[in-house]
Amino acid sequence: MLKKHNPEGVVKPFASYSQGVEVPPNARWLHVAGQVGVDPDGRIAGDSAKQVERAWQNVLAVLAEAGMGPEDLVRVNVYITDPRDVELNREAWRKISRNGGPGITMVTVKRLSHPDWTVEIEAVAARA
Repeated sequence: MLKKHNPEGVVKPFASYSQGVEVPPNARWLHVAGQVGVDPDGRIAGDSAKQVERAWQNVLAVLAEAGMGPEDLVRVNVYITDPRDVELNREAWRKISRNGGPGITMVTVKRLSHPDWTVEIEAVAARA
């Protein structure tokens, strides 16, 4: 089981994440490539809210393929192109998070590798 760390001397998380996550020895590791808001048929999911939702669905699908779930996430990096979309990502994550969640970093970037993509999520998971 992953151990979450949120020490007293550090600001309380702004959303459902942990300041640190400890992985036990001999755990299986999974590195999830950046997932974007694109449906399985290759179409962009829609507006930013739909792209955020789809990107998280894609992350969860990769986890499930490996026999893992959101509780196994250790580290997540979220890249968004519009700072106004920060809350969209936080809301989407709140719907699926459990036990404080992984360590999460969210950054605003000028653009992603496709000009119509608004979010990309990469993750690292581990299961003992």
